[in-house]
Amino acid sequence: MKALVWEAPRTMVMREQAQPHAEADEVVVKVAYAGICGSELSGYLGHNALRVPPLVMGHEFAGEIVEVGESAAQRNPAIAKGQLVTVNPLGYCGVCEFCKRGLNQLCVKRKLIGAHRPGAFAEYVTAPAELVSPLPEGMPLRVGALTEPVACGVRIGELAGDVQGEVCLVIGAGPIGLLAIQALIHQGAARIFVAELDEERLAMGAAIGGEALNPKQVDVVQVVREATGGLGAAVTIDAVGTAKTRQQCVSAVRSTGTVILSGLHEESSVMPAAEIIRREIVVRGSFAYSPANFAEALRLLAEGTIRLDPWIIEAPLAEGGQWFDRLIDAPGNVAKVLLIPQD
Repeated sequence: MKALVWEAPRTMVMREQAQPHAEADEVVVKVAYAGICGSELSGYLGHNALRVPPLVMGHEFAGEIVEVGESAAQRNPAIAKGQLVTVNPLGYCGVCEFCKRGLNQLCVKRKLIGAHRPGAFAEYVTAPAELVSPLPEGMPLRVGALTEPVACGVRIGELAGDVQGEVCLVIGAGPIGLLAIQALIHQGAARIFVAELDEERLAMGAAIGGEALNPKQVDVVQVVREATGGLGAAVTIDAVGTAKTRQQCVSAVRSTGTVILSGLHEESSVMPAAEIIRREIVVRGSFAYSPANFAEALRLLAEGTIRLDPWIIEAPLAEGGQWFDRLIDAPGNVAKVLLIPQD
């Protein structure tokens, strides 16, 4: 089969590899669409210790089951050969303290398809049967491939809590920022400000219901505070991950409010600890999603409640390296790139 292999920083090469076969508890999926994730961009640059070359990345995908391991159907009775499916790429043990609490994304033994095992930037990929979800009747594979990133937005919304009638701020209008805005809208937020330096991405945030703020033109914190009578937003979300955006989220949130950190642009940065302490601000990290979040994402996509259209690009797998470069250097009005392995 053909596979797109990351071999070194900024180096993606199409290679011929052996087509995989299912272990007893696995299925083989013929990949129809595989999305490029922001976390893979840092891996592509060599800035992510989780990913080590040579590696076939790709953990956002949908396709058709073409092979079922001998015990796979026992582990997941909902699956069968020929089904159109998506896959939760985060494998988990199911018995540790976090798994028992439904926080499987924090499993001490978690393994990610596309990092710890070969991913979906290939014609075929294997997956543990219990991680496979059949697509709802009539859902296009193109939409099913968005389930994983939408689940990240659902998790952010879950951590935001009750925002009915509240003012919120999202910094960053990349894919996760756009999905977070929609999750907050779905939960009844009254106003959602979106801050973004890229004008094209800022326009995307406005198109889905955010109130656009360009930090080069306005003081984001001041605008949010003025809109809330000086109190600040109930929830602020950093979908970028720099020292500045993290500081802005703290400054813009009200006392006792919640700051959610999702962006990972910088691994570490100075945080205004004294302000967090004195104003009793809650700071939460948001990593990936639980199985329940993944199921909810699939439901919301089926309903048409959350979307990334019309900002989705479809491209042949062989052009993957070019699109990694584009998303790093000048993403513009592209919310998601879906690579197509099949001719």
